[in-house]
Amino acid sequence: MPGTPVKQTIKKSQQQLAATELTQQTYKWLSMAILAVTALIYSRALQNGITSMDDDYYILKNPYLKDFSAHGIKAIFTSFYSSNYHPLTTLTFWLEYHFFGTSPLPYHLLNVVLHVANTWLVLKFTEKLSGHKITALVVASLFALHPLHVESVAWISERKDVLYAFFYLVSLRYYLSYLTDTSNKKMYAATLLFFLCSLCAKSAAVTLPLLLVAIDIYKGRKITTASLIEKVPFFALSITFGILNIMAQKTGGALNNLMVSYGFINGIFLFTSGLAFYITHLVAPYGLSVMHYYPEVPHGVLPWMYYVSLPFLLLVVWLVIRKNVMRKEILFGSAFFLITISVMLQVISVGSALTAERYTYLSYIGLFYIAGQWLAANQKQRQLANAIFIALIAVFSMITWNRIATWKDDRTIYTDIIEKNPDVYYGYWLMGNLDKEEDNKVDALDNYTHAIALNPKFEDSWYNRGNIYLSMGNFQSAIDDYSHAIAINKRSAEAYNNRGWASFSMGNTAAAMADYSSAIALKPQYADAYNNRGWGYEKMGNPAAAIADYTSAIKANPAFVKPLYNRAAINARAGNFAAAMPDYDQLIKLHPDDAIAYQLRGLTWHNLKETAKACSDWKRSVELGNQQAVQMLGQYCR
Repeated sequence: MPGTPVKQTIKKSQQQLAATELTQQTYKWLSMAILAVTALIYSRALQNGITSMDDDYYILKNPYLKDFSAHGIKAIFTSFYSSNYHPLTTLTFWLEYHFFGTSPLPYHLLNVVLHVANTWLVLKFTEKLSGHKITALVVASLFALHPLHVESVAWISERKDVLYAFFYLVSLRYYLSYLTDTSNKKMYAATLLFFLCSLCAKSAAVTLPLLLVAIDIYKGRKITTASLIEKVPFFALSITFGILNIMAQKTGGALNNLMVSYGFINGIFLFTSGLAFYITHLVAPYGLSVMHYYPEVPHGVLPWMYYVSLPFLLLVVWLVIRKNVMRKEILFGSAFFLITISVMLQVISVGSALTAERYTYLSYIGLFYIAGQWLAANQKQRQLANAIFIALIAVFSMITWNRIATWKDDRTIYTDIIEKNPDVYYGYWLMGNLDKEEDNKVDALDNYTHAIALNPKFEDSWYNRGNIYLSMGNFQSAIDDYSHAIAINKRSAEAYNNRGWASFSMGNTAAAMADYSSAIALKPQYADAYNNRGWGYEKMGNPAAAIADYTSAIKANPAFVKPLYNRAAINARAGNFAAAMPDYDQLIKLHPDDAIAYQLRGLTWHNLKETAKACSDWKRSVELGNQQAVQMLGQYCR
């Protein structure tokens, strides 16, 4: 008796697919071509540097990279850092830092190598999963060259993405081998071991156990008690690392209530819009940006496209579940996508971005798989389909090439943020900080002013602009900006201290002293505020109080040069040369090349009638380039 029309169609498609499979030699050459093109395009990332977008925290400021010992390794595996727990990722940075320091090339090179390796793993995984070479080539090509994957590869900080994906894919590959012979405990153990490695590279790997169940169903394996029990160690590891990640996020304050602040209804549409973003950008990677921020909600209403995302997703769901020849592939690919991206969907808000392009790195494999299976099975208009696919890959490759350059340095990154988010203050604030570091005060003022106009409640913009005004001698404008910062955050000791210095510079000592005292009350170990208040007491003719504050500043920061100089000067002016001497000794100990310290200590020795010691210090001061000491040598050391 003939089968049903659907079964007959499936059988016919399978027969056609078998007839169009590539030869092994062609498959090999096409595979090598994909890897070569991927390496060539991503070689552009090797020109990029170390940026201030987390790279500085993970590499330049990371204390765990400095201890190259067994104790250092232990610290990496037993500590949270920068709101994360990814010890294997940190370990790769640790090795690179030891051998290459802060040269950016090795860091970018390893990211590119891992991405090329991941492309090969995707190729082998999807080939074994589908049994079709065409599917494997399609999925690997899209994975390798899709523009939304640039962030994961060209950004050093996303080493965790490419590293966890590497171990994740190896684990999946071993699991497929295990499914062919479930008595092979070595394959099972390897699956579990590489899953653990993936978790240690990034906690997003917690999704793997659910994906294993989905693969079981897709491959026709019966879900039994035994098949579920074998997943218990995987789920146990997922739960453990999920808890660790939540703890890590809490230590850095990364968890927030942004979604809650939008209200329940808008929160639903934010969630659906995030999911819709990833689906639409799969085929139309437009408006790519380093940051995709939460939207503004004037009068509590989201922009219209957020509300449209829900009916759009309902349409997608209908397309997924409706009956058609590709239903099994669509259901599995969709499950792969949803499972792997589920922990990225901001159900609990982390950070200030609603979506992030890097979150698609593994999850898009599921949607690519659907496309690969369709192209492999589709016989109608084969040449047209191939031509469209090749054109799409060419377009993706060009976009990817251009996007890689976005991650070149801080300026290219901040420029991208501002261009794509002109109504968001954060990009202007970042650019202002960069201009300030480069001593470009005019542009820094302009960027901070833009940031303040867009978000007058952001304290740092006022404070940083105040610092620029202070450095330019525009004390009144500095005072005004610090006052705004204090109005927003009354516990900003730094703003009080700097406003005090601006007031002091304008001759308003009383206002300055009040601000210094406020700064010290908020931050009792604030050495700079103690030193500044000491200056104030000196001007007010209270040397005893000044010495007390300088002493407090030195206790708070023994390496702080200014209060050492100031306390020594007060004692010297009072004729208490013996009391001044230890401060000069400490200054020279801290800075053996400080010519002025040698000159002043020499003068102190002279006043203590120690002419030989005075001449020795003046001679050293002259050797260090201080011409003022030449006269003293000529006058007292003949």
